[in-house]
Amino acid sequence: GRNGAGKSTFLRILSRITEPTSGYADIHGAIGSLLEVGTGFHPELTGRDNIFLNGSILGMPMAQIRRRFDEIVAFSEIERFIDTPVKKYSSGMYVRLAFAVAAHLDTEILLVDEVLAVGDAAFQRKCLGKIQDVCSTGRTVLFVSHSMAAVASLCTRALYMSAGRVLIDSDVPTAIGAYLNDTMPSSVAFESRTPNVEIARIAMKAAGPGRYLVPLAPTTLAIDFVARRAIPDLSFRIAIDSADGTRLMAIDSWVSATGARCNAGDAGSLAVEFDALPLNPGRYRLRVWAHSFLTDIWDEVPDVYPIEVYEAVTPLYREFEPHTHGPLAARVTVTTTAAAGVPLS
Repeated sequence: GRNGAGKSTFLRILSRITEPTSGYADIHGAIGSLLEVGTGFHPELTGRDNIFLNGSILGMPMAQIRRRFDEIVAFSEIERFIDTPVKKYSSGMYVRLAFAVAAHLDTEILLVDEVLAVGDAAFQRKCLGKIQDVCSTGRTVLFVSHSMAAVASLCTRALYMSAGRVLIDSDVPTAIGAYLNDTMPSSVAFESRTPNVEIARIAMKAAGPGRYLVPLAPTTLAIDFVARRAIPDLSFRIAIDSADGTRLMAIDSWVSATGARCNAGDAGSLAVEFDALPLNPGRYRLRVWAHSFLTDIWDEVPDVYPIEVYEAVTPLYREFEPHTHGPLAARVTVTTTAAAGVPLS
């Protein structure tokens, strides 16, 4: 769900941190939780002391905590600071230690909020691997995340929440599709003008029932415009930039089609079909120019259309991660040929 949907409050109720205003939750088994950074830690105590404190709060026997202590410290990768008061820890160090404690104390239920976003990419992958290990032992994990790829790879059931209510409780692809369709705008009304052309609407959506953009999916870009003067050969340039302004690609409509003859006030539309959207997950900016060779028009539309490409939820695209890939995606065929007489293993 969106920010404010009630996800974190739901986990706090299950963790018995927040009392529900009505209703109840049946919980069978001990709960370990990783909610907001620092929950369950005493700032004046060292990391070592907080491991034992946190374990005791979770109801773990002291012998079990001692048995898992070295594993917890090794997983957190903060051995040098284990005897430092946690009030001096960075937010990333907090998350490392808190997750290590919650994941290693063998509770039957593990609640994980989206605080993993604080850690670096390598540690996030390490945590997701640990969550998969926990799931494989038959324990229950309730996982809140805005990473659709992580949800798709970890979860067997998904809840989509809005305004404190569960809208969908279903299989993972259905819930993710509903969430992305609701949060991804289908079009943007710009009302953006240049001296010669008015852009009325820009829409970019993937083919099929879902509007949201994913790497290598068939995608359509549509631009509705109104000519503000007579233009004998109106055409457009469309550029896609990275979030930091780096130009990734440019498309010129006059390369594949002649310009449109427009009178003043004429409305028209431009459609660009991508057989496979060549963008990896991330945020991008789309810019538009109106052009005419015969009248020497070269107008840049002042507004920028935001593009967000999501991590796809199908096995084909699951490996596309913004942390490990550049911005561009491509569908290619790779053939590996062995050297003469040396078979490939």
